[in-house]
Amino acid sequence: MNGFDEQRAALADVVAIPVSPFDARDRLDRDVYRALIRRLLDGGVRAVTPNGNTGEFYSLTPEERRVEVELTVEETGGAAQVIAGVGLEVPTAVAAARHAAEAGAGLVMVHQPVHPYVSLDGWLAYHRAIAEAVPELGVVPYVRSASIDGATIARLGDACPNVIGVKYAVPDPVRFATVARAAGRERFVWVAGLAELSAPPYFACGATGFTSGLVNVAPQVSLDMLRALRAADYPAAMRVWDLIRPFEELRAENQSANNVTVVKEALSALGLCGRAIRPPSSVLPEAQRAAIATIVEGWGSR
Repeated sequence: MNGFDEQRAALADVVAIPVSPFDARDRLDRDVYRALIRRLLDGGVRAVTPNGNTGEFYSLTPEERRVEVELTVEETGGAAQVIAGVGLEVPTAVAAARHAAEAGAGLVMVHQPVHPYVSLDGWLAYHRAIAEAVPELGVVPYVRSASIDGATIARLGDACPNVIGVKYAVPDPVRFATVARAAGRERFVWVAGLAELSAPPYFACGATGFTSGLVNVAPQVSLDMLRALRAADYPAAMRVWDLIRPFEELRAENQSANNVTVVKEALSALGLCGRAIRPPSSVLPEAQRAAIATIVEGWGSR
């Protein structure tokens, strides 16, 4: 432990990635965003990541990203840890991390570098520059490449004690177990970054939290999964897995082309958010919308 106990506890939970609602003029709809955050809190969520991938991070303007962090901090009011997503080139990521600290967030989640050429030393330098700029915040690298090894993550932790967790999103439980073992299973909080369907095998290998976009739609479904995994009740976890599999498979089709689209369509079916989404994503064809509404209806009050 290194003085970030509350932040570590928040990562060992359902880490919600809220959507970014847009109005008819393609502007961030602040009122709807607040309402969606409030619904998450009322549903029992205690960790929220504004500017995550489900929030269309790469389609938001710098001002919109700042606004989302500020709105999230204001709406949570200390009832949940805010884990602000930051990324892009180092100066932009550092500026966003510093803004998150000023706004009152407790952590930052660092999106994977988008540069096409990433060395291990370069990955380390990138995350170190961000972490050293905000020593008061917990820092969580978002690992999506199998080339990032446990030794490099351990080196980052040695250099920056505020790096307290890792969001691991490589679709390979064996690789995850290997990386976590080398970096330190107890040293970092390991967050299954591929959401509910990957959570059971990743928990078996050392994860204690998972990220979720589905939680926007049905908070209790995600929390049911968490409770089962915390109790090591894998049959119960797999019952939730079976329930959500059709929804998550729709999100994963065509290399996740509709990952956010399906979540927004479900929220639209519930009357909570419009389906508008920005390029390079696109709205779901009308012929497929009924399937989403049927799935959500089947979840009932959950």
